[in-house]
Amino acid sequence: MTRATASAAETTSETTSATEVPAAVGPSTARRPRPAWLPDALVIVGYLGLAMLLTSAQWGHPGRLFHQAGDQVLFEWMLGHAAHAVVAGENPLFSTALNAPDGVNLMANTSVLGLGVPLAPVTLLFGSQVAFCVAVVCCLAGTATAWYALLRRRLVTARSAAALGGLVCGFAPGMIAQAGAHLHVAAQFLLPAILALVFRPGSGPRGVWRPGVGLGLLLVWQVFIGEEVLVFLALAAGVFALGYALADRAAARRLAPSLLGRLAVAAVVAVTLLAYPLWFQFHGPQHYTGMAFAAHGFQLDAASFTASARQTVLGDDWLPGLLAPNPTEENSFFGPGLLVLAVVTVSWLWRRPLVRALAGCGVVFALLSLGTDLRVDGTATGIAGPYRLVAGLPLLDLAVPARFALVCVPVLGVLVALFVDRVRAARRSPAVPGLPLRLLGAGAVAAALLPLTPTPIRAVPVAPVPGFVADGGWRTLVPAGRTVVAVPPVTGAALSPVMLWSARTGLAFRAPGGYFIGPSGPDDPAARWGAPDRPTAVLLRRVVETGAVPVLTETDRRQAVDDLRHWRAAVVVLGRLTHDEPVRRTVEELLGPGRPVDGGWMWDVRALVGQPL
Repeated sequence: MTRATASAAETTSETTSATEVPAAVGPSTARRPRPAWLPDALVIVGYLGLAMLLTSAQWGHPGRLFHQAGDQVLFEWMLGHAAHAVVAGENPLFSTALNAPDGVNLMANTSVLGLGVPLAPVTLLFGSQVAFCVAVVCCLAGTATAWYALLRRRLVTARSAAALGGLVCGFAPGMIAQAGAHLHVAAQFLLPAILALVFRPGSGPRGVWRPGVGLGLLLVWQVFIGEEVLVFLALAAGVFALGYALADRAAARRLAPSLLGRLAVAAVVAVTLLAYPLWFQFHGPQHYTGMAFAAHGFQLDAASFTASARQTVLGDDWLPGLLAPNPTEENSFFGPGLLVLAVVTVSWLWRRPLVRALAGCGVVFALLSLGTDLRVDGTATGIAGPYRLVAGLPLLDLAVPARFALVCVPVLGVLVALFVDRVRAARRSPAVPGLPLRLLGAGAVAAALLPLTPTPIRAVPVAPVPGFVADGGWRTLVPAGRTVVAVPPVTGAALSPVMLWSARTGLAFRAPGGYFIGPSGPDDPAARWGAPDRPTAVLLRRVVETGAVPVLTETDRRQAVDDLRHWRAAVVVLGRLTHDEPVRRTVEELLGPGRPVDGGWMWDVRALVGQPL
């Protein structure tokens, strides 16, 4: 994920060959020179086309979500919230549309405001699902394009080298795995620009103030996209800079003053603009401490680095499931070909400080991704993993080890670009006389990259939003200050029906529950998924999961009324579920007969609940 790899050290100026124009024989045979921007535009269009192909399972299919459906619902809702906040002029850092009546601290969650605000027109015009798919396309193609631009301007002379490097950086298996679920991780298009400013070759005052201000603004934007990626970027940039300094001490001493000056200016700008949002995140309403899950348990198997990911032409479901914690964390599946090509490149270009620093950075973060206990081919070895050395440090104690492998993506992408650029600059192979080195290089690159060809992100069906909700049939029944309660009122880390309904209707109503991280209670800031459980929520969730109707008592019925009063409920809505008939009977046992509506059942509980407290 971090791009600390690339822009740092080498400042090879771009040398673009002029387009050759055949000698004019006459006015009718002269050809117009090709526009200089056309090749770059074709590369970008290629990235966009590939990203569109990979998201094709959802375009025009409102009843489908990418395979990690709960995560997509979360980010659809976040995009909907950003658009709603822009139009309504509400606080974008907090919302009471979910988890009524307490609300959600969105600065303390992955609210991706840095994506949601720019995409607000798309969300308002076409809905949250289209906005999510557009965001995925922008994350993949935008990241590839940004790396292409950096490679082309700073590190390589051949356009083909930059294009292949950008392709690896934007569409590696780890990027595809994250893109279908985690927008905040897949959105890495700012990182090359950040690194270009951090490791800017200029010196003197002009190389400090303006780049420093620009860097500070980019850091602020990245915070509102994803703080986790920014942390990894800072760590990898530090490791890379240290490696480069060890490889070329003279250059490090020469560039250090300007680099430190830019960082100081950027820090002042960023801290000034982020002071209130960060205070709100850590001390605002519904803030929490720690993590809602055991982050250290998400680690990679050492064998995963040479395996094929699920969503590649050679992938399957069995082996990746053994080597990665879940489908969205297949961050290390590079295959043997790409790793061999990387070793060859490092050996061939070892004299370049950039290459040595890249190699060191990649190895460090690959080792960290193995977690606290080393596993090989699904078997625990009993050997302590390198991550144990840093697991107790601030910030790193909350990190997901498996995501450290994402740092290797740009490392490998830059190495591929350097290899191709070097091959194109050579004429013939010294090892095989008469055989063009370009032919050998092309074969090596094809063998490394073709097995990693991504396949479209897998999608799964999802129950549609009930027509009663989508068409606004609830509006006459829900007065201001009251809520719509979906069955079940999910409060954990799972696909939340009410969150999907809210996202697809533009946050038109308030509701309890949802998929978010919040405190465990009013006096307990320890992080947990969702709101503290209410007895009725636990009961209904159990029926949804098992399909068994429990024996209910008057105590259960009184508790249901108390919970509905706490949620300030006006209506309870049951949509389409796997066990919807047992769930409907259970709700009727609790609340009385329901009324069939378009897409499900509805209970008007205003009289039953009375005036909520």
